[in-house]
Amino acid sequence: MTGFSHLDESGAARMVDVSAKEVSARTATATGFVRLSAECVAALRAGNVPKGDALAVARIAGIQAAKRTPDLVPLCHPIAIHGVTVDLAVQDDGVAISAQVRTADRTGVEMEALTCVSVAGLALIDMVKAVDPAAVITDVRVEEKTGGKTGVWRRP
Repeated sequence: MTGFSHLDESGAARMVDVSAKEVSARTATATGFVRLSAECVAALRAGNVPKGDALAVARIAGIQAAKRTPDLVPLCHPIAIHGVTVDLAVQDDGVAISAQVRTADRTGVEMEALTCVSVAGLALIDMVKAVDPAAVITDVRVEEKTGGKTGVWRRP
């Protein structure tokens, strides 16, 4: 089972020991999209969502999710989250979500950025489901990461 950092000698899942790694400034940016009906987009633009400010709730949910990622992803390290930015942009066919998570620690924040976008999308759907029960979260992915020994990586 060589080459798999999260497996021990017997093939069992394990958390990687990162204590010997250098602390460095690290960021990860993730994006996603929530497809919505034209009626729902109109309600968001007009501020007429029955449950209230759906975009604000989604933004706060995303920030909270980034901080709670190790509680949800079993092998994810609990690290200090130094900053989270969540942007939601209403478009004609839904809402584009972008999140950037920042830390100065021994491991990256890609999972935190992905969790942030995913939970922001879930919270948005929870807020608009009465208007659009067919809403769909799509295309959640890492766009860029910086820091650590691999430096900068951008989605090709």
